[in-house]
Amino acid sequence: MGEICGWADSEAIYIDYHNTDWGVPEYDSRALWEKLILDGFQAGLSWITILKKRENFRKAFEGFNPNVIAAWGEDDIERLLQNPGIVRHRGKIAGTIANARVWQSIEQEQGFDRYLWDYVGGAPIQNAWTSLSEVPAYTDLSTQISKDLKKRGFKFCGPTIVYAFMQAVGMVNDHIVTCPCHEKVKKLVR
Repeated sequence: MGEICGWADSEAIYIDYHNTDWGVPEYDSRALWEKLILDGFQAGLSWITILKKRENFRKAFEGFNPNVIAAWGEDDIERLLQNPGIVRHRGKIAGTIANARVWQSIEQEQGFDRYLWDYVGGAPIQNAWTSLSEVPAYTDLSTQISKDLKKRGFKFCGPTIVYAFMQAVGMVNDHIVTCPCHEKVKKLVR
């Protein structure tokens, strides 16, 4: 039994997230959208900041229901800017509303889940990194997904954000091979 991935060794909330959520394949359209939005809010911050505020975000954003959020406007932006439990960034909040509308379009066309998972042929890419220093910050694929999302009007979805998202939702297995979660996650392929 090896050690867990080195980025998750600081706090209990981080270790729990690493051991139970990170890298586990997610196939639910709404849950995928929530995670991509939270990764967008992370831009310029550490993931633990978002992780500690995740429940506040869920409450403030109506359980991350994109069909509700798509109808929001300036009053909702102003309301959220007053909420100390979330990251109060006007552009990211407005971007979330725009992203809800993009989600609706993709969901209606083919399903947001299928749209994303088609990029990896429906199954996680199984990497075999031996150290964190080998894990890239972004890839050609995350760059392509980022460009495609931006072309559709999605905000806060650069290649690094998209790659962090891909790791988190199990589109890629980036647990290092000595981490006990590597094999556990590898077996979760549909």
